Amino acid sequence: MSQYRARPPALATLLLDDAVVRITRWDFEPGADTGVHTHGFGYVVVPMTDCKFLLEDRDGSRRVDVAKGAAYRREAGAEHNVVNAGSEPMSFIEIEYK
Repeated sequence: MSQYRARPPALATLLLDDAVVRITRWDFEPGADTGVHTHGFGYVVVPMTDCKFLLEDRDGSRRVDVAKGAAYRREAGAEHNVVNAGSEPMSFIEIEYK
């Protein structure tokens, strides 16, 4: 795999990791991405800013705008790349339940 990336990486800050949950704060500059990953646990996302997501998965890509504070949940097994498609920095808290 190449060491070069087309996009800047999002910054992940681990806030808590115990027997019950893993909580991570994700910060993205415009155009930054997480890289393709698969979620091993179900999770909840709580946007700390308005988020303009570009979600890339094996079915293609789609834009999703989520307002600050509008939490959502997904099941384990989600595989995707998350990109900040907006012109402003964005951040969210991801809470994975074990």
